[in-house]
Amino acid sequence: MLKEFKEFAMKGNLVDIAVGFVMGAAFNKVVASFTGGVVSPLIGLIFNSDFKDLRYKLQDGTLNDAGEMIGEVYLEYGTFLTNVIDFIIVAFVMFMVVKAVNRMKKKEEPAPEAPSGPSDNELLLQIRDLLKKQ
Repeated sequence: MLKEFKEFAMKGNLVDIAVGFVMGAAFNKVVASFTGGVVSPLIGLIFNSDFKDLRYKLQDGTLNDAGEMIGEVYLEYGTFLTNVIDFIIVAFVMFMVVKAVNRMKKKEEPAPEAPSGPSDNELLLQIRDLLKKQ
């Protein structure tokens, strides 16, 4: 069973998928950093607040003995929109990578068709007949 697992794990496709997965996770962190540090503040300028802090209060809370607000419920749509933007960026870049890889692959040329002349046996018979005439 261990030998079968080793053969399975060392197949080229599985290793390629693992490398792609790790690179995708790292790329996702870069995109999240870009969205959180560059895109969100720019969009936040429109709303005069940090984009990730956009939320809608669904329920008011109450003050506890320490003066802290408890029980407030928010719909945090800014975080959701940030994640949607992250997804769109990652999906677009992956689309462009796949498109570039497909373009770089050599298109398989169709095999040339066999000539429609006489077969090998017929050619040999013709050669034999020509040699007999000489």
